[in-house]
Amino acid sequence: MPELPEVEVTRRSFASAIENATVQAVRLGKPLRWPLGCVPEQLLGRRVRSVGRRGKYLLLQFDQGVLLLHLGMSGSLRFAPVLPAPGGHDHFDLVTTHGTLRLHDPRRFGAVVYVDSLADPVALKLLGRLGPEPLGNAFEVTGFQAQLKRHQTAIKSVLLAGEAVVGVGNIYASESLFQAGIRPTVSAARLSRPRAARLHAAIVKVLGQAVALGGSTLRDFSSASGQAGYFQLQTMVYGRAGLPCHVCASPVRLIKQGQRSTFYCATCQKP
Repeated sequence: MPELPEVEVTRRSFASAIENATVQAVRLGKPLRWPLGCVPEQLLGRRVRSVGRRGKYLLLQFDQGVLLLHLGMSGSLRFAPVLPAPGGHDHFDLVTTHGTLRLHDPRRFGAVVYVDSLADPVALKLLGRLGPEPLGNAFEVTGFQAQLKRHQTAIKSVLLAGEAVVGVGNIYASESLFQAGIRPTVSAARLSRPRAARLHAAIVKVLGQAVALGGSTLRDFSSASGQAGYFQLQTMVYGRAGLPCHVCASPVRLIKQGQRSTFYCATCQKP
C-alpha cells in the first residue's frame, strides 16, 4: 500500500509539470471506491493552480474546486505529455494542456473525488480527523505525547490509526519504532516523555529518509514519472523476519497486529 512517503514522492514528481495546465478532457473507467462527485464535463476548462497533500490524499487545487486523489492499496499515478491507450486497470484520466494524469489501480480501492472546497462536507469527512503532518511544524512532541496518553492500545496500532500523527503506515511504523528502541506491542499511554520524544524524532527522520529515497517499491510502486523507490533496500527490520538485526545480530521477529505484519528486534526494542 502506498504510504505517506510514496504519496509525497508522487506529488513532487508531477506537481510543477501540471501547474497552470487547463483541463481538456476527463475519462472515467471502472467505478472506484467513491463516485467522482460531479459530472466529468464540469471539470473542463478548469486550471490547475497547485498540487498539495494531506496525509495520503493528493489535493489538485483548481481555480475553482479541488480534486482529491487517493491511491488506495495498489494505485499509482502517471503524468506525461502522451500516454498509451488506457488499459483495464486505468480508471481515471485527466487530460490537460500540459499532459495526461492517469490513475492506475488494479484493486480499485483508490478514489478521485471532486469538492467545491476543502470546507465541503465530503472533504471534511475524508480529511477532518487526520492528525498532524509528520513533516510539518504542527507535529510537535508535547501534542504527540498528549495524544499517545489517550490510548491504552499498542503503540504500533496507534501510529497506524492516523490521529496522533498522519501517514505513518505499516513499513514506516515498524522502522520508526526500531529507531526509537520501542517494542511495537507496548501501550501508547505507557510511553514516557523521553520515549515519546525519541519516537517523534524517529518518525520525522524515517519519513524524511524515505521521501529522499523515492519511497519504497515492494511490488510495483513508482512515481508519476515512472521512477521506483529505494527505501526498502535499507530497512532495519521491515521485511527481515528471521534475519540478524543490523545492530545486535538477534533474529528479527514477525508478529501480526490487527492483521498487519509487524517486524521488530526483541533485544533492541524495549517493552
